Amino acid sequence: MRFCLGLACTLLLTACANTTRPGAVGITRPQFMMASSDDVNRLSASSYNEQNQKAKDKNILVTSGPTYDRLKVIANRLIPQTEAFRDDTKQWDWRLTLIDAPTLNATCAPGGKITFYTGIIEQLNLNDDEIAAIMGHEIAHAVREHGRERVSQAAAQSILVNIAMAVAGPYGSAVSLANQAAQYAIVLPNSRENETEADAIGLELAARAGYNPAGAISVWQKMLKASKDKSSPEFLSTHPSGETRIEQLTALMPMVEPLYKAASKPPTITNLKK
Repeated sequence: MRFCLGLACTLLLTACANTTRPGAVGITRPQFMMASSDDVNRLSASSYNEQNQKAKDKNILVTSGPTYDRLKVIANRLIPQTEAFRDDTKQWDWRLTLIDAPTLNATCAPGGKITFYTGIIEQLNLNDDEIAAIMGHEIAHAVREHGRERVSQAAAQSILVNIAMAVAGPYGSAVSLANQAAQYAIVLPNSRENETEADAIGLELAARAGYNPAGAISVWQKMLKASKDKSSPEFLSTHPSGETRIEQLTALMPMVEPLYKAASKPPTITNLKK
């Protein structure tokens, strides 16, 4: 049993890594990465495909039109900027989904699977800079592999639980992580630390793509206003927000404004209906 404990400690200690370069915003936190990127990306792709099939069955999957094209333009400018943080994203199977639903939400699953809902664009009347801020934030979660990090933390917890159960006796049963991995990678909220990293990296991605980083401030102001309504936006239910968050974004502006000034500017696409 001492050997098992030692092996577990070795696995936990050797799983520390850093998935990205610091960028101008200086993200250097070591991450616990025990799970395989391929496994997490495969699980996430399966969940993403299932989401799209359900939307298609309900006839709310948008695959063309002005709003979809608008998102595509922004995504095509943001995605190449991810190479400032890591080299392998150019080989990712990037996808974009638009779902016609009043949900105020957007996501990017591990491996580069972006989803937007028309509700967040229309109800908040987002301009291109604000869409880029949200999309950049979500892409940052994928680039930083926060989903894989959460799966790894769950795996480590499972190992420790299994060891404790083995110590207790031969009748203990292991908790299956495989059935819950997609939930850890996609559904469960990110930590406040992960959200702060995604804010910073997303801000830099948008600036490098030629979108005004000030859009990150205005979009969160809109989100905070929307959260005061009777029903809080789903986006905020899994994304801690507040004045402190806006202050942190404001403090990062001097780091990314030179990148924005040096970047080629995108075409302006506004006031389009889906």
